[in-house]
Amino acid sequence: MCPIVPNICCGVPPTPRARSPWSVYDIRMTTPDHPPRPPGVVHLLLVEDDPKTVAFLCKGLEENGYTVDSASTGPEGLALATSGGYDLIVLDVLLPGMDGWAVLRNLRADGIRTPVLFLTARDAVADRVKGLELGADDYLVKPFAFSEFLARVRTVLRRGATRPDVVRVADLEVDLARQRAARGGTPLELTPKEFSLLALLARRAGEVLSRALISEHVWDVKSDSGTNVVDVHVRRLRVKADDPFPAKLIHTVRGVGYVLEPRD
Repeated sequence: MCPIVPNICCGVPPTPRARSPWSVYDIRMTTPDHPPRPPGVVHLLLVEDDPKTVAFLCKGLEENGYTVDSASTGPEGLALATSGGYDLIVLDVLLPGMDGWAVLRNLRADGIRTPVLFLTARDAVADRVKGLELGADDYLVKPFAFSEFLARVRTVLRRGATRPDVVRVADLEVDLARQRAARGGTPLELTPKEFSLLALLARRAGEVLSRALISEHVWDVKSDSGTNVVDVHVRRLRVKADDPFPAKLIHTVRGVGYVLEPRD
C-alpha cells in the first residue's frame, strides 16, 4: 500500500475564485503524524474523491463545531479509519483504489465499530440494503441538502457514538453510561439537564462552546432563544461542580460561550 497522506480540512478563508455554493476551501496537506487531537472534540473522517463535495462538507461541518479529516481514495480512507480514532466516518461508495463497500467490509472484519454514514449517488434499494447489511449506520443519497446531512450526522453520533463510557478531566469524572458525575471522588448531585450540560462540556473539553450550540445539544433548541436558559443552568452547575472545589473547571469566554478545562 502506498504511504498515506491525509487531507486535513482546515477553516481557512475560501479562495477568491470560490463563488458558488460549494465555497472551495484550501485543503492543507500533512503527514500521518499530525498532532494529536484535543480531547472531547468530535472528529469525523470524510472519505470522498470529489474536491467540491469535500470543501463544501468540511466548511459546513467545521462551522457546526466538528473537526474533519479527509481522504480521497479508498486505501487512504481505510488507513486513516483504522488508526485515527474517529467518532464517525462519512464514506462514499465509488472511490479510486478501493470502493466504499470494501472499505467498510475491511473495517468491520478488523473489529472497528466506528459508525459509518454512506454518502453516495447510488440510490438503488439494493445498494442501500447492501450498505446497511455490511454494517453501515445510515445511507444518504446525493444530491442532498446540507441540513439533512447534518441531521443524519447528529443522529448517528447520538445512537452509535464510540466515545468512552467515562470521561475524565482533571479530578472530574463523568460516567456517561450510568449518568453519574464526581469530582475528587465526591459524587455530584445533578439534575438530568445539569448532567447533560456537564457531559457535553466534558466530552468537548478544551473547546469553547457557544450558547447556541449548547442550547441545541442539551435542549434541542436551534436558535439563540435558549441562551438565557444556558446561562442559568451553567450557574447552577458551577454551584455544584465548581464552587466547592479549589480548582475551577468551567470558564466563561466573554461574548462566545463556555469551556471546560483545567487552568493554572
